[in-house]
Amino acid sequence: MSEWEKNLLDIAPYVAGEQPDNDKIIKLNANENPYPPSPAAEKALRELKVGELNKYPDANAMPLMEILAKMHGLTPANVFIGNGSDDVLALSFRAFFNSKKPILYPDITYSFYPVWCDLLKIPYKLCPVDENFRINSEDYYPENGGVVIANPNAPTSITEGKDFIVDILEHNKDCVVIIDEAYVDFGTYSAVELVSKYENLLVTQTFSKSRSLAGMRIGMAFGSEKLISCLRAVKDSYNSYPLDTAALTAACASAEDEVYFRHTVLKVMQTRDETAQTLRGLGFKVMDSATNFLFATHPDYTAEEIFMYLRENGVFVRYFKKPRIDNYLRITVGTDEQMKRLCELLTKLITG
Repeated sequence: MSEWEKNLLDIAPYVAGEQPDNDKIIKLNANENPYPPSPAAEKALRELKVGELNKYPDANAMPLMEILAKMHGLTPANVFIGNGSDDVLALSFRAFFNSKKPILYPDITYSFYPVWCDLLKIPYKLCPVDENFRINSEDYYPENGGVVIANPNAPTSITEGKDFIVDILEHNKDCVVIIDEAYVDFGTYSAVELVSKYENLLVTQTFSKSRSLAGMRIGMAFGSEKLISCLRAVKDSYNSYPLDTAALTAACASAEDEVYFRHTVLKVMQTRDETAQTLRGLGFKVMDSATNFLFATHPDYTAEEIFMYLRENGVFVRYFKKPRIDNYLRITVGTDEQMKRLCELLTKLITG
């Protein structure tokens, strides 16, 4: 091996869900919203003045910051905008986790966390979830360099309430606590209301799931002025213009269309609960979900068997070949028609 090859970064990257190569595949493996974005967002994009794309966008996405701040009873100084919540989280890891103490997060959670830790040389310690995949708040009491909790958690779909979040915060006043709320709009408590009380709390969210804008990469964070100011400084050290004009235009229109947002979220939740009931009727164990996906296992068929069977029949779901969850499938909630097809295939497999 040459000297320059020895200096290349050796890291295992995050692996996203498989992308199908044709539009006939029912794609239930990436937790995308099956419904289109708000008509208001489409209208705003159609009216976008293309001639003005020769100019840089607002560096801090101020129009969107103002909308989100007003929505949550905060000020723009409490809001940060980035290219999807992954970008926001990556910048947060760089900004806040700089001690020699390990940061803490669950052993079963969003698999990007260890990638960022390895990339940024951040020490970390995994806190095992229990046999029911629940997070034990007492595991996060010892001294540490930071805490990251996805709530609801992924891929388990399980959520915790306000008391749990407050407990974590009360026992971690000397480090930054990040609550990753990518799926919060699908039926659970949001910790955004707590940022005014806890200066060390950062809450991240995204427009990719509940607002159907995964293709635009729009993420945000809510926190104290000190945390947000630090995030902006780090962002400006990498890329001072993170959100492009088209994404900003669509995001503002989408954020202001509360009626459509609520309609699609409720539709996904209804389909989710109906599908969970059907799967349980087929013998599946399905975790109670507060997300736009289901986490399920079957006693008579391995997850890999079901995954391959569905894939061969044109339905993609997510299979994680990892300890403790290698017999579970993560199934994105699609349209009623898509979930009907999924259930038909599973019924044929299980009942013959």
